Amino acid sequence: MRYFSTRGADQFLSFEETVLAGLAPDGGLYIPEDVPTLPKNWQTAWKDYSFIDLSVEVLSLYISPEEISKTELRALVEKSYSTFRHPDITPLKKLDEKTYILELFHGPTFAFKDVALQLLGNLFEFFLQRRNARKGPSEKPEKLTVVGATSGDTGSAAIYGLRGKANISIFILHPKGRVSPIQEAQMTTVTDANVHNLAVHGTFDDCQDIVKSLFGDREFNATHRLGAVNSINWARILAQTVYYFLSYFHLQRQVPNADAVEIQFVVPTGNFGDVLAGYYAKRMGLPMGRLGVATNANDILARFWKSGAYEKVDSNASAPGESAPVGGASDGKQAADASGVRETLSPAMDILVSSNFERLLWYLAYEGAAQGADEGSRKKAASATIADWMSKVKSDGRVQVPVAVLELARRDFFAERVSDEQTLDTIKYYFESDSHYVADPHTAVGLCAARTVAGQNPPQTCQIVLSTAHPAKFSEAVTRALHSAPSFDFERDVLPQEFKGLLERERRVIDVEAAQIDLVKRVIEKYAVPAGEVGASV
Repeated sequence: MRYFSTRGADQFLSFEETVLAGLAPDGGLYIPEDVPTLPKNWQTAWKDYSFIDLSVEVLSLYISPEEISKTELRALVEKSYSTFRHPDITPLKKLDEKTYILELFHGPTFAFKDVALQLLGNLFEFFLQRRNARKGPSEKPEKLTVVGATSGDTGSAAIYGLRGKANISIFILHPKGRVSPIQEAQMTTVTDANVHNLAVHGTFDDCQDIVKSLFGDREFNATHRLGAVNSINWARILAQTVYYFLSYFHLQRQVPNADAVEIQFVVPTGNFGDVLAGYYAKRMGLPMGRLGVATNANDILARFWKSGAYEKVDSNASAPGESAPVGGASDGKQAADASGVRETLSPAMDILVSSNFERLLWYLAYEGAAQGADEGSRKKAASATIADWMSKVKSDGRVQVPVAVLELARRDFFAERVSDEQTLDTIKYYFESDSHYVADPHTAVGLCAARTVAGQNPPQTCQIVLSTAHPAKFSEAVTRALHSAPSFDFERDVLPQEFKGLLERERRVIDVEAAQIDLVKRVIEKYAVPAGEVGASV
């Protein structure tokens, strides 16, 4: 299996090269040369597999055994998920006869991103150790400088996946004051010497743009050997496909006449990575209906599915029905910064441009390419189309796709926008239901979107909503939603032991006074060890 950029199908990389590169030099995202199909007997052969077993089987379809043998892959997978608190890794819980929750927050940082980033951290370490083992005694070891942007959970998950690893430095950019207190503490209280937190005065999109620009700077990239932990890194998407398979098999065991049931996955998403993993699972052959894209007020995705316009939010537009932002401006315009990003109760989704959406657009452009052309020509045409569309988004802030492309997108997805008020109401609804389930605000966005469309579904539909974070990470929103519920006690019902005292621990963070790439470069140049130089990571 080889990989190429969404913006140019001429250069092909191995899995190892793809993982270490992260973002393509042309600004595109790497995708597999072909999406593999499942073995003919997968439904019977895999039905009793654990998460570990399924990970090995699914990942093996994308990774050549010449690169990573199955024995090595199993060892990597077992190591990656050994710290998860639940034996199923991502358990499926029933809320009612038609609604299930796929809990993805049982890893070390209580967020779904642990699933991918524990594995990615171990892949980085595995590849570096193997490369350095092949060097002679006088040769300098290879090093990796990992950079990433976070709206909350990616940062802590990446840090926990890479802390203390030899020959790796990690720099995480987060928007100062725009992540929850617990999320910030999880990142900044990790004091390993190779971990560097940067609090950037700006938005998540500012942080993400800086990271992409760093990868686009070929000289800087070569000097510091940059590695990506954001979901632009293909390994993250691949790792996340596994829990779609696990939930399918778990539902098969829990639902009577399961063969007649249609599964509808509903995914709260900002950067489009988690739901894109479901799309790959579907393309591989996993039975499911349309995937649900659930957004908050930062609704670039929901608006795309309504109009076919992929465009940034108007910074002067208000958001009717939205409650006042948490920790932000109190005027009705939700922190009127120039970017147009709105602060909401679900901050991990406060994103203006969804990076992974480019991968889906490539497949839509590919399907829309001339049917009579050969495979190589169709791929090149799709990549040229994506390069043009992404250029327009960068220069004009928008691109309008053809109607035929929008219809292809509607074939496999639907999208719903959820307000802060609806988020709070949903948290309260499920806590007061028979399930007494406490949802974090991001999960509540998914649950609300699922309820919105449930009445339109065929009667045999079962919805699986992806729960992306533990509710304790967003105490303010959860407490605000449930303050009037007499049976609710945050410390008793929600707060894990691991979070107690976290806010009081020693912190280490570097303040970046403006969202400028040169300021971030200075930090990296000060603390990172250039590739090939002998010495500690910091």
